[in-house]
Formats: sequence, structure tokens, C-alpha cells
Amino acid sequence: MKKLFIKSYGCQMNVYDAGRMADALAPEGFIETADPADADVVILNTCHIREKAAEKVYSELGRVRRIKQERAGAGRDTKVVVAGCVAQAEGAEILRRAPVVDVVVGPQSYHRLPALMKRAERERGVVDTEFPVEDKFDHLPLAPRPKLRARGVSAFLTIQEGCDKFCTFCVVPYTRGAEVSRPVAKVVAEAERLAEAGVREITVIGQNVNAYHGEGPDGATWSLGRLLRRLAEVPCVARLRYTTSHPRDMDDDLIAAHAELPALMPYLHLPVQAGSDRILEAMNRRHTADDYRRIVERVRSARPDIALSSDFIVGFPGETEEDFAETLRLVEEVGFASAFSFKYSPRPGTPGAELDGQVPEEVKAERLQRLQALLEEQRQAFNRGTVGRTVDVLLEKPGRHPGQLAGKTPYLQAVQIEGGGRAIGDLVPVRILRAGSNSLFGEPAGGPALTAAA
Repeated sequence: MKKLFIKSYGCQMNVYDAGRMADALAPEGFIETADPADADVVILNTCHIREKAAEKVYSELGRVRRIKQERAGAGRDTKVVVAGCVAQAEGAEILRRAPVVDVVVGPQSYHRLPALMKRAERERGVVDTEFPVEDKFDHLPLAPRPKLRARGVSAFLTIQEGCDKFCTFCVVPYTRGAEVSRPVAKVVAEAERLAEAGVREITVIGQNVNAYHGEGPDGATWSLGRLLRRLAEVPCVARLRYTTSHPRDMDDDLIAAHAELPALMPYLHLPVQAGSDRILEAMNRRHTADDYRRIVERVRSARPDIALSSDFIVGFPGETEEDFAETLRLVEEVGFASAFSFKYSPRPGTPGAELDGQVPEEVKAERLQRLQALLEEQRQAFNRGTVGRTVDVLLEKPGRHPGQLAGKTPYLQAVQIEGGGRAIGDLVPVRILRAGSNSLFGEPAGGPALTAAA
């Protein structure tokens, strides 16, 4: 058997795509390995969202080049593939800067990977960064049951890709293309296959997942809320989640689903990015801070126990101290169980990169520190608020110490418990005993106390 190593960066979509690339290459005789030095094919599945994303890829390619040279000295060939959003953005430039690369493939062309690999046997430097007419999901095969089972009891399922919002800081519309939604029947078929393989929690994902508008079996266009109601009927699926959402697409039907579907977890990741209307307008977010507050109010009215998560960018061009204070005020008023926050960094080709008023790096760093301190305070307070409660925990993997199992609460909090005859995949009521810095510790309701130290 040939060995395949995939390293994924960034978003959940890349995690999903990595699995589907492995599935596409499995019929060619490839099995996955965790050691790049043992791999006949190395794939770097890249993300263009984070700061200096392309440079980090080139740095990693330097390490891959040394592995390829060492393997060549032992008479073993290694093919190197750069996939994902950096591949889409950089294209043939990757081949120029890193001759070690054999194939550059964009996110829309993974179904062509086996053919591209065969081309790479005959010619040097194969690039495919087109946006093909055919749907890549029609061509990417589902993994066989054992392989899906090996991926765990929780799984991502892509239902939508691309974005039409064109936020001025974001490269997604340029690297992933326009919004495309998968038909309902295909989403349900994949969900059923995941459930058959032992998956108990499905997170449906998309760059703008709540803009989902897939064709239903009745010929009508289905919303995300209607799709979630159908997925809740799939046997053995105990939990549903979705990410990432845009405030403009939180419609009444989706909010109602939070109240009506026990399987839909009380956790919502809803990026706001900033609390200043002036900055939100410059970002082309097409919502105001008060719009966001009103959405949160409606969601909490529908599901009072819901936990909120968000994304924030500090130091967007033109951001003043007053603008930043508005962001802090929104965080204090709304309250978040968790959040992701970053300094703005220009992405070539995006409108934000050309704006006047770029904020000095030291100012961005200082503001980020203040924001993260507030967000961390809220996260820890939320976790402490869980102590003493009994919550359902989906057991996902072995815990930190022998005899322990680890899982997640409905709010995506990590929990450690004593196993006590329970198994991975079980959904267990757990009484939370204490909160550590990054994990909760508990006991099965009515079971023995957990003794491991935090």
C-alpha cells in the first residue's frame, strides 16, 4: 500500500476536505499515515485566512523538501501537493517559489486529484485552480464504513461552499467562489452514511452556512432550518451543530429551529467582527452593532440556555480608540462563552488591503490584548457557571489519565470523566465538579467522584 500524509490548516472546511481527498485517493491504493517521512504523497491543505498564511506554507515546504530529498536518497519517490485556499490564490507562483511541489490544486478541484497525480508522473508542475462547472461533491466518493468510523463519533459535513458577501477583509469569495449549496438529498445521504458508521454528532459547515439554499426532494428551495429538521430525523444522530454563520442570514425559521429541535445544540457561532458601525460599514458587513444585538435577543428568547461564540478583528483600517471601545462595549453587553479574535492583516487582492488608515502594529497588538483579556474572563466565567450542573456529555476519546474518557458538553466544552465501563460514543449525563483552565471535570451522574487533578 502507498502512504498518504495530509496536513490541514485553518477552518473546518479544510478538515472536511482533507478527509474527502483521502477518500478520493483510497481507490488508488493510498492509506493515511501520521508521519510525513513515511509518505509517498504529502498534501499541505492550506488556509489563506490567517496572517502570513502563504509564507507559513513556503516554510513548511522547506521541511517537506528535506524529507523528499532524504527519501530520494533511499530510492523512494515522494509527490508533494499544495491544496486549499493558498493554492487557489498563489497558483503557479507556488511552483516558481517551491520547485519541490508536484501538484497545485484549488478547493473546487479535489475530485480531480487522482488524475492530477497521474499527470504529475508524466509532467513537472501540474496546476488546477479552475472553478469547474461540475459540482466537486458529485465526484468525491464517500469513504467506506471502517474509514468513516476511524474518524470518530463527531464529523463535519459540508452543505454549502463559497460566499457572496464580499467583506472587504476576506479572501473567501476569491478562493472558494460564489455560494453553492448541495441538494438536500445528497446531504441527507451523506449524513445517513456517517450515522451508519457510528457518527453521533454532525456539524454541517459552510463558509456562509446559514445562507444555505439547497434544492429539496420536493423541488422547493430549502433553508438551513428546514434542512436541520430533516437531519434531526436521521437515526442514531444525537446532536446537530452548524458553522459558520452570518448575522444577515439568521432568519426566523433558523431561530425557531433552536427552540424546536432537541438535537440542535444550544451553541451558536455568530461572527460580528466589530462593535463600531463605522468599521462594520468599512468591512461591508451589511449589519450594524444594534442589528447584531437584536438577533442575539431573538435567539436567546427562542433558546434561553444558548451559548454564543463569535469572531473579532481588531485594528481594521481606520479603527480609532473610540471604535475599539464600541467593540468592548458590545462584548460586555452580549457576553460570549468563547470567541476567536485576531489582529487585522491585509490580504492581497481584497479591498481592505487598499484602504487608508492602516493601524500601526503596536496599536493592534495592544487592543487585541485588551479584547482577549475580556473574552477570556467571560469564557472562564461561563465555564465556572457550569460547575454543579448536570449536562449531557458525548464521549469522544480517551482522557488524559488511564481510565478516563473525554468528551464535549452541548456548549462545546471539553470534559474529563472516569470511564466506569462507559465507551466512546456514549452520551452520558455528567455532573460537573470543577472547572480547570481549559477543561471541565465531572462524574457520571450518580457515579464516583473524579479524583484526577486539574
